[in-house]
Amino acid sequence: MKEGYRLLGDFIRQVDVRNTDGKEENLLGVSVQKMFIPSIANTVGTDFTKYKVVKRGQFTYIPDTSRRGDKIGIALLTDYDEGLVSNIYTVFEVKDENELLPEYLMLWFSRPEFDRYARFKSHGSVREIMDWDEMCKVELPVPSIEKQRSIVKAYNTITDRIELKRKINDNLAETANALFCKMFFSTSIAEKCDTGTFSQLIKETVGGDWGQEQPKGNYTSKVTCIRGTDIPALNLGSISAAPTRYILPKNLSSKRITADNIVVEISGGSPVQATGRVALIPNAVLAYHKEELICSNFCRVMNVRSEYLYFFFQYWTYLYRNGVMFNYENSSTGLKNFNFAAFVSEEKIQIPPIDIAKRFNAMLEPIYKEIFSVGFEIEKLGAARELLLPHLMLHDFLSR
Repeated sequence: MKEGYRLLGDFIRQVDVRNTDGKEENLLGVSVQKMFIPSIANTVGTDFTKYKVVKRGQFTYIPDTSRRGDKIGIALLTDYDEGLVSNIYTVFEVKDENELLPEYLMLWFSRPEFDRYARFKSHGSVREIMDWDEMCKVELPVPSIEKQRSIVKAYNTITDRIELKRKINDNLAETANALFCKMFFSTSIAEKCDTGTFSQLIKETVGGDWGQEQPKGNYTSKVTCIRGTDIPALNLGSISAAPTRYILPKNLSSKRITADNIVVEISGGSPVQATGRVALIPNAVLAYHKEELICSNFCRVMNVRSEYLYFFFQYWTYLYRNGVMFNYENSSTGLKNFNFAAFVSEEKIQIPPIDIAKRFNAMLEPIYKEIFSVGFEIEKLGAARELLLPHLMLHDFLSR
């Protein structure tokens, strides 16, 4: 063991409180982003008395690490007084918060090095797990409680700035939606629109590619590959989570994303989340990220008539938010597929004259320019926070 490090098992204990009342509210899961999320599990016929209760300030983790992209799902409950998790999860808590702050411990778990450690320490033939004994063997620096508080405060200062900017972007997105509804659902404008379909506004569509994880043979063109899961962040200008892949040069020339393309998710989703999400890729995103962009083969790229760009994107987003895409889904081997061809050719929309569409473009372009500008700031702050974390935890410990 490194000098000054301690075993985590000296500071934590398992908690196993069952939902004996059979409550069905606040069912939670844990994501690989290390956050609690609403559970999307099919609970028909479920015996909820077997669920575990997790309370504010307690941790939950999923021992199985083999199916989560080399990450471990672990989270600290801070947003609710209590929630319910599946009995396959492990719930634990810090024994004495005067010795180890839960928030400090969560920062340790948030480091990429901990994900790698958890995978290395996982074992099993069918599925690999990091069991409780291995969790207790984790070694970590435990500085004074004052140092722990200062580390958490420094980290949270950046986190608070990120959350503030996210709220700014949420408000800007709501402003764009409100302008769309006011302009195109009002009587005066509606009377000037013709009934049509999205297909009338699409010039062409291009499929995606997945290529190889590393350069291999003729797979030499390095690209950033946008997946459906990247779309929400991409609409804020961030693609930092999108993976790097290598594809054939000839595919890059035909599948390269260019300015003002729109990416649509055609496979994925969940029982409560439809496929069909879209992301707008303005020139600002291409200039900021510099890397060549393509979409995965679970998405498609749409090249839309420029004079209808923001009308198209906002109308599509409006329909998605109102659950319309659920009507155009089918399943294949457990995966939901968006019937793109049917949606763009059959879903009736009201198309305005070009002059009105251009006027709407002029109204929304500065709003989205600001959204992406703030999004770039969020991405920079996030990168700075991740660089700061190991420096804070290790430097402060060594200099205590």
